[in-house]
Formats: sequence, C-alpha cells, structure tokens
Amino acid sequence: MDSRVKTFGILTSGGDAPGLNAAIRAVCRTANQYGMKAIGIKNGYRGLINGDMKPLESESLAGLLTVGGTILGTSREKPFKNPVPNEKTGLLPVEAIKKNYKKWKLDALVCIGGNGTNSTASLLAQEGLNVIGLPKTIDNDIVCTDMTFGFHTALDVATDAIDRLHSTAHSHSRIMVIEVMGHKAGWLSLYSGIAGGGDVILIPEIPYEINSVAQKIMERRNAGKNFSIVVVAEGALSREESLLSKKEFKKARSQMPYSIAYRVAHELEEATGLESRVTVLGYLQRGGTPSSYDRILATRFGTAAAHFLYNGNFGKLVALQNNEIVGVPLEEIAGRVKNIPLTHPMLKTARELGTCLGD
Repeated sequence: MDSRVKTFGILTSGGDAPGLNAAIRAVCRTANQYGMKAIGIKNGYRGLINGDMKPLESESLAGLLTVGGTILGTSREKPFKNPVPNEKTGLLPVEAIKKNYKKWKLDALVCIGGNGTNSTASLLAQEGLNVIGLPKTIDNDIVCTDMTFGFHTALDVATDAIDRLHSTAHSHSRIMVIEVMGHKAGWLSLYSGIAGGGDVILIPEIPYEINSVAQKIMERRNAGKNFSIVVVAEGALSREESLLSKKEFKKARSQMPYSIAYRVAHELEEATGLESRVTVLGYLQRGGTPSSYDRILATRFGTAAAHFLYNGNFGKLVALQNNEIVGVPLEEIAGRVKNIPLTHPMLKTARELGTCLGD
C-alpha cells in the first residue's frame, strides 16, 4: 500500500493528559503498516520551531500503552501569539516551522493536544502545511467531539478523591471543599461531583451565590447531616464576578491570594459558622496510568489519524461523534470552547438528586 505521505511529524502540546503515549503508539504503529516514517518532535511546537526532532523507531513504542505523560515532552509554545524573531536566525516562529518542515522532508504533521494546540494546528493548515489534530484534554472542552481522551482518567481520580474525603468529612463534621481542574468548562467537576456524591457542585457555566450554597449546607445540618462535600471547578465564579468585563475579572483573580476553593471555604465558614477544609487536586488529575477507556479512545483516535494520513485527509480534527470516528475541519473547532449547556441532562440529573449548583 503506497501512501501519499512518506514521512510525518508527530508532537504533543499543551498540558499532559493520560493517553498521550497510547495515541502516539497507535498513530505510529498503524502508519508503519502503510510504510510511513514517523519523526518525533520534542516539546510540542517549541521543538518544531527549533528543529528538535528525531525518527521514532518501532522499539521506542514498546510498552507505551499503559504509560502516563508523553515520551515526546510538551510545552505551551504558541508560535502565532506575540511572535518574536529568533536572535540567531532572525526567523519568526512560523517561518522556522516551515523551514524545519521542509528540512525534515515532512509530508504532514500530527498535532495532539487541546484547544490551544488544535487552534495552532488550524493556523498552520492555513499556512499550507498538511495537518491532522487529535483531541486531548482532561477538561473535555473541545467542540465537535463527544469525548476527549484524558477526561475519563481524570474523572476516576477526582471521584476517588471525593470518595476518600467523605470519610474524613463525616468523622470531623466538616465542610470539605475539593477543587477540580476546569478553567472554562465544568465537565470534570460536574461528572466527578455526581459520581462522588457531592452535595454542592460549582462550575464556570453557573455563577454561584454563596448564600444559596450556605443555605444548602445548613439544610443538611438541620436534617442531622453533620458534613457536606463541595466540589468546585477551578474556573468557578460568583454572580458578582460574572458581571465583570473579561479584563476586570482577570485583574480581580490576579489579586486573589489563593485559588477559588479557599475563597469558597472562607465564605462558607463566615456564612455558616462551620469548619471548612480544602483539598486542591491539581496535577494529580493529569498524571498516572490512563484508564482502560482512555487507552481505547486514544488508540481509536491514533489509528484513525494514520488512515487520515494515508488518504490525505488533512486539515481535520479526528473526532468522536455518536461513537463513530469522523473528521472535523480544524477551522470549525479553533478558538472555541465546549461549555456545558444549561439544558444538559447531567445538570438536570444533579438537580433531581438535590445537588446545589450554587444558583
């Protein structure tokens, strides 16, 4: 089988997520059956700018399926944002990318990442490069795909943490506030909050009123339930903050001396008089061995990406829709975030369980 792509580059960019190595393995092993050669690009778009890359041999793919992180390394380099010429070469980042693309005789690029990564991939496609994107993020906030790999593993980690906090909360009669990742979208907080039996779930899509949250906690207290679990997305915001401009909000948050969970805990102590404690999961959600689901999803995306390469199906995001793999034009997903619709059935489920969503 002769492929129109003989050599392709592959990179991982943005925050790490479980399943990246499984995706790399799937792309390269499937592409190898088509006779394609894979060039591993180190540290995301930074490696593409600096020409930091090397061939990915088949032996380097052994055992990757279960390994967390990414063997290629990653960075948050954004070549189209505030481009500065290189001091040595004088080249702008995009010029350097094109030069290295040609130097390494690449016929295409496979870019694995989240919103930022795939937005950059879309811009590179507009510059004339053959690009295919894969959707990776624990936030599950990429549009036009039902699921991103990394989400389910992070969901397992967050749910397990909430489960463990239940026993401590019950033993000490406390309010336990747990902060979960999700700056712009609350998928991870909503799902883990429901799976872990959270009494309150605060997400970016629904600005909260602290009095509403306090009322829920006091209702539980008066009903003889001496503890409460409050799940907070890192991007959760108050009703007052939701009225601020983007610039005003950013300034206000930059002046906040701690993350949102600490503020919520402090506000609840003042409103209820009850003792509160905070747990911030942070990077624990992104690391470690990918779940079975994420291994399978990353593998499906990876094998499909190899088929896209073979067929010259460029400028597309490999996406999951109704359990089918489809190609979505990168320009349709660039610069967009998949927020939770206020009519989403999981929000209805949470409300029917008696969960407070802060409104």
